[in-house]
Amino acid sequence: MTDAAAPTIELLSGASIPVLGLGTWPLDDEEAATAVEHAVSVGYRLFDTAENYGNEAGVGEGIRRSGIERDQVFITTKFNKQWHGVDGVRKAFEQSAARLGVDYIDLLLVHWPNPEQDRYVDAVKGLAGLREEGLIRAFGVSNFKPAHLERVLDAGLVPEVNQIQLDPRHTRPDSRHFHSKHGIVTESWSPLGKGSDLLQSTAVDQLADKYGMTPAQIVLRWHIQLGLVAIPKSANPLRIKQNINLFGFELTQDEVEFLSALDTGEGDITDSDSFGH
Repeated sequence: MTDAAAPTIELLSGASIPVLGLGTWPLDDEEAATAVEHAVSVGYRLFDTAENYGNEAGVGEGIRRSGIERDQVFITTKFNKQWHGVDGVRKAFEQSAARLGVDYIDLLLVHWPNPEQDRYVDAVKGLAGLREEGLIRAFGVSNFKPAHLERVLDAGLVPEVNQIQLDPRHTRPDSRHFHSKHGIVTESWSPLGKGSDLLQSTAVDQLADKYGMTPAQIVLRWHIQLGLVAIPKSANPLRIKQNINLFGFELTQDEVEFLSALDTGEGDITDSDSFGH
């Protein structure tokens, strides 16, 4: 992945994940294929999908259309609660790999913990087994709270990534600190604010004007400088290109903290103790 535009972070398994990728929810297969093909051409190497998005086939098709070699892209997908369990995870992998049209998956995640089911620890055990077999390069979780992660860690398992909702209004300091303590990479979904007016905020606009960048570029740069992986979704070719053009400028530490001060807490974060699929 030496030709990728984004630098990478090394995961516990030794696999390297780009710090910026393309999210694909809620694109359909054709939209995803078009967006992914274009994204490859402008330097993206990380692509994020999920069983629940219904577009794994499109993501795989976009990669094939681009002509890039399989080992030059990093594919992440996630599976639903019906597959929680050691044997179920294998089935989830087989079905996702078939839809993607690949022999292996770079990063496979438990999409939600679904604690009422109480099978997420076994799901992570199943992922560890797949990694040992070389069917996946790395494993992780999504939307896990520190309490969920504690149970996984108590079972002797360390997820390499936790993908959570995170942006300057939801800075998630407790989760980020917990992840850092255990060598877990924090990956931000909806990094641009999940349909809010974050990109129209005065703080973001001031920095966009100062640097001659788009508001989205300012916010994504904030993620990068906090050591996070960000996966903004876009189907717009111009925005796709702009969003990865982040590596020619830096915010000052004061500016990073200025954006972090927009934090409003976690009151409107979807509660993964009560929601999941």
